[in-house]
Amino acid sequence: MPKFVHLHSHTQYSLLDGLSKIPELVKRVKELGMDAIAITDHGSLYGAIEFYKACREAGIKPIIGVETYVAKRGYADKEAKVDAEPYHLTLLAKNYQGYLNLLKLVTIANVDGYYYKPRVDKVLLKQYHEGLIALSGCPSGEFIRGLDEGGIEKGEGIARTYLEIFGEGNYFFELQSHPYEDSALKAISDEIKKDQENMARVQKMTWDSVKVLSKKLSIPIVATNDFHYIKKEDAEAQDILLCVQTGKMVTDTNRLRMIDCPDYFVKSPEEMLEDFKEIPEALENTAKIAEMVNIEIPLGKAHFPIFEIPGDKTPMEYLRELTFERVKNRLELTPEALERINYELSIIEKKKYPAYFLVVQDFANWANKNEIIINTRGSAAGSLVLYALGVTKINSLIYKIPFERFLNPDRPSLPDIDVDLADDRRDDVIKYVMKKYGEDRVAHIVTFGTMMGRAAIRDVGRVLSMSYGEVDKIAKLVPPPHQGFHKLLNLAIKEVPELAGYYKNDPQIKKLLDLAVKIEGTVRHASVHAAGIVI
Repeated sequence: MPKFVHLHSHTQYSLLDGLSKIPELVKRVKELGMDAIAITDHGSLYGAIEFYKACREAGIKPIIGVETYVAKRGYADKEAKVDAEPYHLTLLAKNYQGYLNLLKLVTIANVDGYYYKPRVDKVLLKQYHEGLIALSGCPSGEFIRGLDEGGIEKGEGIARTYLEIFGEGNYFFELQSHPYEDSALKAISDEIKKDQENMARVQKMTWDSVKVLSKKLSIPIVATNDFHYIKKEDAEAQDILLCVQTGKMVTDTNRLRMIDCPDYFVKSPEEMLEDFKEIPEALENTAKIAEMVNIEIPLGKAHFPIFEIPGDKTPMEYLRELTFERVKNRLELTPEALERINYELSIIEKKKYPAYFLVVQDFANWANKNEIIINTRGSAAGSLVLYALGVTKINSLIYKIPFERFLNPDRPSLPDIDVDLADDRRDDVIKYVMKKYGEDRVAHIVTFGTMMGRAAIRDVGRVLSMSYGEVDKIAKLVPPPHQGFHKLLNLAIKEVPELAGYYKNDPQIKKLLDLAVKIEGTVRHASVHAAGIVI
């Protein structure tokens, strides 16, 4: 079997563009006998940690990357019709420093450079290039667009620029092979057909030019497949996602479409060799890049905010001092209470969590002083130390609540002091912690909306141009969530007799449900979590 590693891939975190779910993707890579895989979603690292964990568990080397957008001018330039179409560039992290630089670039792109897309520029790439490998990109990359607009001379100039940014050995020419099917071309509009014929021309021109420039500039060639779904039969479902993203119908001829070239899937090394038999070294170079990569992300370590402590006291000394200073106002310090507090403090010290307790008690007490309603849920009610500090409102001795359910010496995971804040004053508390720790050290977290059964049916039905009434009737046959858990569509089809009847007897509804099953659970959008904050 030829050596090959996929270095350009899109998961469901390329929102409404990629269909690949990470567990299934890693499983497929394993089945195909490959020992490494990259993730390069559009402009984000949403799936990086899930991907890293899944690969490690499966014995696959994870290569974390991003298909970034490079502004034509500076990332801060946002002029209409000038800066709306940035170039694509494939970036891969070689090591942990490269991963940190990817985080930095993606953050700047989304926070400061966003204009239609999250963008960086060449100055930023130069500043944060350490530990990164760059591939020249897909047909929307600056290199290929330059070849098309100005010929091989312009392409050479662009390649030299990126070679200077990333350094010798860290910049590669990226080639793809995506031929369009004749049968598909006959079924679409003349305008789309002309565009795709042009893309085929650009692809041939790119191959011819890269063969010349690779020798001239000593820049190796790598083969990629830019996959957006896992298996070839998933092409139609991915086309549905594109329609949902762009607000189009499947029957619209003049729209963004990839289904006319249904090979954006996870190809085997043998299939890739067939596509690149003229340049077999392009496959070998993907394996060489994989060998260059060694990312170790330190997971499971607690990184607490730096809490300012008066004098030369340690966090534990200050926590102990605060506890005994405040406990007098909360309860009578009986021998039983004293023993319990000292026991809890000894566990907190042993587990090295004093900084966590100091941070939480600080904003909780600030909220109390400012008449902001707070409430603590869950096992934290078992801590007498938290009660003494004013974080909880329940005396665990009176109610005989064990501390060990919240924290004990053998618990491997972090304790969870689950604090609710009144929603009409929550922003005041957030502003307080921003002022205390710095605005650049406090952030909201992301949440993802996914297409569950009923929503998937409605989305698919809409883009298939089915009537709302018919689609709504089918969607309502899917059982509603029970205790927050959704019943999977494939189970609902088997277990709900009426739904099973429609599936068996109506070809259109069968198609609707088959496609909905494939896109079920796919991330539909990213948004700001209602309450989660990182300090």
